[in-house]
Amino acid sequence: MTIALIEDDEAVLHSLRLLLQNRGFAVNGFKSVEAFLASPHAKSSACIVSDVRLPGKSGVDLQRLLKAKGVATPIILITGHGDIAMAVTAMREGAYDFIEKPYDAERLIASIERTLATNQRLKSLESEKQLLSQRAAELSPRQRQVMELVAAGLSSKQIASRLGISHRTVENYRAWIMERMDASNVAELVRKVLILETGTTSK
Repeated sequence: MTIALIEDDEAVLHSLRLLLQNRGFAVNGFKSVEAFLASPHAKSSACIVSDVRLPGKSGVDLQRLLKAKGVATPIILITGHGDIAMAVTAMREGAYDFIEKPYDAERLIASIERTLATNQRLKSLESEKQLLSQRAAELSPRQRQVMELVAAGLSSKQIASRLGISHRTVENYRAWIMERMDASNVAELVRKVLILETGTTSK
């Protein structure tokens, strides 16, 4: 995985590059946000590590620009003491982490590894949500109702009573829903409905 480093201090950029390369990461270094955005690596980086204060656009500016363009590359900000409020705001807007100077090398490595793992899980979850949305779109409105009630914990008898349909009809719907959603049991169906509703496996 390739890490983009954005740091205007040549010595710091060099030391960070060596640190990450020694841990097995491919690294592209840039002295400014503008140089990064002009690079073909801007959209292919697995993670961005950027100083907050840079000549020209800041690390926070970069985060906002990427978000506006729909680029979901995770970003970690390196911040001086005076930039903490700015970094906290950036976290609220979607930055994955901020690390205060002077920082520990292991803290940075751990943050990058955690960020990459989290981002990969989110990508996998989004792919699953898209597939589930396609499957759910093939259900009728009534079948969607039944699915939601099953996921809410209601029995077939309770669903039949609530919807004013026969128990047998509910059972037929349930069988079709389980097959269509590729769920082998109710617990698995519940997890999939949660992903559809909230984008996560838990509320």
